[in-house]
Amino acid sequence: MFAAMLRPKRPDDASRPQSPSDARTHTAVALPPDFMGLFLFKRLFTLIATLIGASVVVFLVLEILPGNAAQMLMGPDAAPEAVAALATQLGLDQPALQRYGQWVGGLLVGDLGTSYAYGSPVRDLVLERLALTVPLAVMAMLLTTVLALAAGLYAAARHNRWGDVGVMGLAQIGIAIPNFWFAILLILLFSVKLQWFSAGGFPGWTEDAGGGPLQALQALLLPALALAVVQAAILARITRSAVLDVLREDFVRTARAKGLSQRAALWGHVLRNAMIPVVTVMGLQFANLLAGTIVVENVFYLPGLGRLIFQSIANRDLIVVRNCVMLLAALVVVVNFVVDLLYAVIDPRVKASGL
Repeated sequence: MFAAMLRPKRPDDASRPQSPSDARTHTAVALPPDFMGLFLFKRLFTLIATLIGASVVVFLVLEILPGNAAQMLMGPDAAPEAVAALATQLGLDQPALQRYGQWVGGLLVGDLGTSYAYGSPVRDLVLERLALTVPLAVMAMLLTTVLALAAGLYAAARHNRWGDVGVMGLAQIGIAIPNFWFAILLILLFSVKLQWFSAGGFPGWTEDAGGGPLQALQALLLPALALAVVQAAILARITRSAVLDVLREDFVRTARAKGLSQRAALWGHVLRNAMIPVVTVMGLQFANLLAGTIVVENVFYLPGLGRLIFQSIANRDLIVVRNCVMLLAALVVVVNFVVDLLYAVIDPRVKASGL
C-alpha cells in the first residue's frame, strides 16, 4: 500500500490483486450493515453476561467471609439480642438469594444502600471518592502512554544498539519496582528533601475546599507518576516488540526503498499497524490503574475510592466493599468493551469478521 502511495496511480491498479501487506494497511473497508450489528451484538452480550457473572462472584465471596457486620458495628461486648436486632434492621437475616436480588435491583436504579459505618448513602460516598480516583487514573494513563510510546519507538528505531539496550534495561528495572515502594521514594525525594510537593493529602478541586484545580493536579502528580512507571515499563516493551514486527513487513521495506524517511515511516505507517497489541495492553493497564489506586492512595493519604475500600474493609462495612468492588469490576469490563470497539477502528478486519 505504501508503495502505491509513493507513485502515481495507474489504470490497472484497481484490478490488481492486493498483497497481504496491502490488505493489512487498508482502513477504508466497505462493510454491510449487518456485520457491524453482529459485532456490536456479540460485544454487548459478552458485556452483560460478564457483569452478571461478576456480580454473582462478588456477592458470594463476601457472603462466605467469616465474621458478622452487625457484631463488628456493635462491638465484641454487645448483647446477642442487640446484635440480632441490628442484623434484622440491616437485612442480614434474610436469605442470600433475596439479598442478592435486592442488591442487583438497587444497582439497576442507582440505589446502592446505606453505609453501616458512615451512615451515608453509598452512592454519595462513591461519587465523592471517584472525583479523585478517576482523574488520578486518567493522569497516570496519560503519563504511561506518553512515556511508553516514546520509549518503545525510540528502542525499536535503534534496535540492537545502545539506545535500545538502555531503554529495555530501564524498562526491566521499572517492571521490578513495586509502585508503593516507588511512591515512598518519590515522597522522600520530592517532598522531604526537595520540598517541591506535599507528602500527602488532597486540597480539593475548588477554592471553597481550600484548594483549586492547579493545587489538586499538583497533589496528584506524584501518585500518578508512582502508578505510571511500572505500567509504562510494560507498555514500552510491548510497543517495541510490536513495532519491530511491523518494521520487518515487506510494505515498510518498500516504502523505505522509495525514499520515505525512517521517522515518517514510524509515525505515519508503522505505529498504527502496531497498535492492536498496544491498545490491548493499554485497556488492561487502565483497569489495573483503577485497582492499583487502593495502595497508592493510602501511601499518599488521598481520600479516593481506594482509601474508601481500605477503610470499609477495616470497618467490615460490607455494603460499601461490595458496591465498590462491583464498580471496579464493571469499569474493567467496560474498558475491555471500549478496547474491542477500538480494534474495529484500528483494524477493520476485526469488524468484518464479526468476531
